[in-house]
Amino acid sequence: MAFLGSDLTNEVGLRLLLWPLGSNIVTRAACCSVGVVLPVYSTFRAIERKNQNEQQKWLIYWAAYGSFTLVETFSDKLLSWFPYYYHFKFAFLVWLQLPSTEGAKQIYKNHLRPNLLKHQARVDQLMGFASAGMVRFIGMHQKEFEIFRAIMTKIIGSVTTPADPNVRGGTEPAEPRELPAIDGPARTISDSESDDEE
Repeated sequence: MAFLGSDLTNEVGLRLLLWPLGSNIVTRAACCSVGVVLPVYSTFRAIERKNQNEQQKWLIYWAAYGSFTLVETFSDKLLSWFPYYYHFKFAFLVWLQLPSTEGAKQIYKNHLRPNLLKHQARVDQLMGFASAGMVRFIGMHQKEFEIFRAIMTKIIGSVTTPADPNVRGGTEPAEPRELPAIDGPARTISDSESDDEE
């Protein structure tokens, strides 16, 4: 066991991360962990602790990360051909989060905020059109959504085992469970209530 805690494991991990050929899988997993998994948990902690400074920090991070993801969506196929692309992406994601560099804050203040303020009226108008179009689309296809929901409910219901009363589709109703609220006290709901709210 002492062997697993040695410097050898650190060296192997570092070599996998920095090895240029065939390391995209490892580096992409590292990018996902650093860019999404850690920030999601940190955002959760900031919300639960009601820490306004941390919440603002992570909101700014998500604005910068979202903008980067938007740009990357259109250029990923081209950029991924460059050697060490995912290594640079990993370094960039780390830079966005580091408290010493405050990369996300710099991107937000220097680029995002000025551009969004400049085009805010146009963006609001486009968002209004998109929202209205989505409402129209959902309204036109309401029956199809209801049929899809009924089919999925039957599929999910047929997968559960009737022997477990706490699983949907069982012979006995499940016990009410307590759900924590973001603000205010927790409240207890039954399964039938949660189905009605969906």
